[in-house]
Amino acid sequence: MDLKQEKKRKLHIPNDIQSILMVAFTLSTLLIVSVLGLSIYARFSAESREAAAESTDHIMNVAKSSLEDDLYYMREVSDALYYNTIRETDISDSAISLQMNLLYEANKDRIVSISLFDKNGLLIAGSPLSTVKDNVKISDCDWFLNAVQHKEAYYFSAPHIENIFEDMSPNYHRVISISRAVDLTDGGLPEAGVLLIDMDYSRLYDGFSETNFSGKQYFYLCDGSGNILYHPQSMAIIHGFFKENAKEEAALPDGRYELTYEGGRRDVTVASIAYTGWKLISVTPESSAFIGSTNGRYFLLIALLLTAMALIVINRLVAFRISRPITRLDRSVKAYEAGEKYPDIYTGGSDEIRHLGASIKKSYAEIEELMTSIVHEQEEKRHSELAALQSQINPHFLYNTLDSITWMVEGGRSDEAVAMISELARLLRISLSKGKNIISLEDEFAHAQSYMNIQKVRYKDRFTADIHLPKELENFCTIKLIIQPILENAIYYGVSEMDGDGEIRVTAEKQGKDILISVSDNGVGMTPETAAKVLLPEAHIVKHGNGVGLVNVDTRLRILFGEAYGVSIESEPDEGTRVLIRFPAIEFSEENRKALEAGKIPGQDKSAL
Repeated sequence: MDLKQEKKRKLHIPNDIQSILMVAFTLSTLLIVSVLGLSIYARFSAESREAAAESTDHIMNVAKSSLEDDLYYMREVSDALYYNTIRETDISDSAISLQMNLLYEANKDRIVSISLFDKNGLLIAGSPLSTVKDNVKISDCDWFLNAVQHKEAYYFSAPHIENIFEDMSPNYHRVISISRAVDLTDGGLPEAGVLLIDMDYSRLYDGFSETNFSGKQYFYLCDGSGNILYHPQSMAIIHGFFKENAKEEAALPDGRYELTYEGGRRDVTVASIAYTGWKLISVTPESSAFIGSTNGRYFLLIALLLTAMALIVINRLVAFRISRPITRLDRSVKAYEAGEKYPDIYTGGSDEIRHLGASIKKSYAEIEELMTSIVHEQEEKRHSELAALQSQINPHFLYNTLDSITWMVEGGRSDEAVAMISELARLLRISLSKGKNIISLEDEFAHAQSYMNIQKVRYKDRFTADIHLPKELENFCTIKLIIQPILENAIYYGVSEMDGDGEIRVTAEKQGKDILISVSDNGVGMTPETAAKVLLPEAHIVKHGNGVGLVNVDTRLRILFGEAYGVSIESEPDEGTRVLIRFPAIEFSEENRKALEAGKIPGQDKSAL
């Protein structure tokens, strides 16, 4: 596993094609939905702002027109009274008071009072009130001074409590005073005066209250200096709970503006009221300009979520449809790699996947055929090697035995020679075994016993031999002639020079799943360094023979059973030598024998050989 793959594993990054496609499609979907959402947001926000602006303009126009109509009407009343009555009639004539009463009665839903003053502020006529309060000096009032100073013009005062007349009712009237300079005739002499009309403020208030009917948007009215004439939060402003940017906004020309006030952005629309210099101002906080309403925002959010979910589901189906053939091909390849015999390599899906599957299937078939051929060749090679090694044992042993018989005959020891020939006959019967290389442990130990009987005749009284096989191990498989070469080395290199004190012991035991045969002697022994070199083919210690016995046995065991088995040596100088033969414990049966003869270990596949 390389570094990149290890990092992906630690980070749990999916690496299969379906996950990759799904992640790619999902990221694309989220990107598309995000871009779409932002585009819709921008478009709806712009349209919402435009719609809000158009709605504001419409409301502003209606409110402005209504206010200007009321103010224009007051001017018409003032002009009618002035030009038709006051200018044409002497102030001493009762016609002025009569005309005032008629105009008041006709417009009392709009007008609180009508009054006429001379240049000194003395009341000439009034309706319905005609008595000025003692503590009020008319000539000092703003509306009076402005009218005198700006002749031929109308002066509109800020809303205030009417407080110049003695009123018999307990009500207080909030009014807007409209004053103008007029020319009077007193006894035929011209004189200056001021005409005052107090318009009922409640009419204007009610009109603006209806305008400020929804949401966070609101309208207020101020004069050119920023003094507020009407505001829906007027009480909060008076008590300091609310602030308004009236001075800055009143100084702006008519139009739309985006301003920042008190840390928040807001859209402001300014419109001037004719005749007065007043400003009607609409304020829309930015937070209330988005998509029109909360329901609209929720609808857009739900629509985007549903769109994203639908696209993710579609993406998953598409990813599954694309990756399914590749996944099935991958599973079939993994099944083959896991050792399943003749797996059905998937060859469906698109043309590319079908071609790839067919190519893999063909390659695996060729690999299977090649592997079968290689295994067969290896089995034949091992069989040939075993046969060659076996052929080394038989003539070597026969030569040594016949040589011993010859010495006995020449020495006149005919009885011993006859006994040796009998043992040789039995030994050769087991040794040949009708051409079989695999025999039972019982036969192998019998063969070893015959061999030692022969050698004891030759080396009379020089050593003893104890060969013991436990009853429960008699029926296990072994390669034939693996003990005899070890015994031969034990005699020649171990006890042959000893005078009756030599001991050779052969035992067998089962250790786990293995058979362990021990051939030990109390001979001259060897150093551990020499013992380590004995099994090396290039380091034979040749003495009284050709020295192939130990290496031959070790090689045959390793060829058949594997590198975990074979021969090992334990030895110390003057302490003797112990040779251990290890091979797997396989019960002897005709089936197991044939398998071993063919170079196969029962219970293992070819890959274990």
